[in-house]
Amino acid sequence: MSRIEATFSALKAQGRKALIPYVTAGFPFADITPALMHGMVEAGADVIELGVPFSDPMADGPVIQKAGEKALSLGVGMVQVLDQVREFRKRNNTTPVVLMGYANPVERYDQKHGTPGTTGSAFVRDAAAAGVDGVLIVDYPPEECEAFAADLRAHGMDLIFLLAPTSTSERMAQVARVASGYVYYVSLKGVTGSGTLDTAAVEQMLPRIRQHVHIPVGVGFGIRDAATAQAIGKVADAVVIGSRIIQLIEDQEHAKVVPMTMDFLRGVRKALDA
Repeated sequence: MSRIEATFSALKAQGRKALIPYVTAGFPFADITPALMHGMVEAGADVIELGVPFSDPMADGPVIQKAGEKALSLGVGMVQVLDQVREFRKRNNTTPVVLMGYANPVERYDQKHGTPGTTGSAFVRDAAAAGVDGVLIVDYPPEECEAFAADLRAHGMDLIFLLAPTSTSERMAQVARVASGYVYYVSLKGVTGSGTLDTAAVEQMLPRIRQHVHIPVGVGFGIRDAATAQAIGKVADAVVIGSRIIQLIEDQEHAKVVPMTMDFLRGVRKALDA
């Protein structure tokens, strides 16, 4: 059982929903990510999604795009992201960490760090060694991912996919065949941080998804506060919050980044558990 499976299983037994905060690795300061991850766990996070900075993040709105650009300017790439996870694991061996990003940094890592004549992905090998539990690659379609998913599973990691309001039943079935850990339902037709969340539409969509997908379903894109998190938590297995956290910390001085994030997440955790 992966750490992600174990976490969702424990939460289900307690009748609780997973809180999954997202933050771009290396933002807003190159060195802050491990401390920020520990703070998020202390404030009630169950799984952490760590964004891998990339120059052309097509699913992300301006808030996360800007965070990625800042992290890249500070020299944070895949090597540094794995180092940050490794640092986090020195004190926390239980909270699942999911890397969220795009194909280019993963494939570039394989080109640079692969060993000629060996099979399997250098990224998968090194991510597992660093303590990563799951991977969400926005631009990897499920029908082209079976070997990658098998490689991840062989290393104890889950491959997580996005589903959207426009996803067909056929696409849901394709995702269900290769996904593990959880699936991430994008609640809006748009990029991260855009639009207003329609909780009634999410409520209608989740039973359709669950006809095909038999692992937990998390919902993100548009969850901005304790109230929207609580509303989504009534129907989903997890709530994912990203853009709002990035906005909170983008202009903060170093010493305030972790306490400010913790204050925000404590409020969300309290609402989810109410």
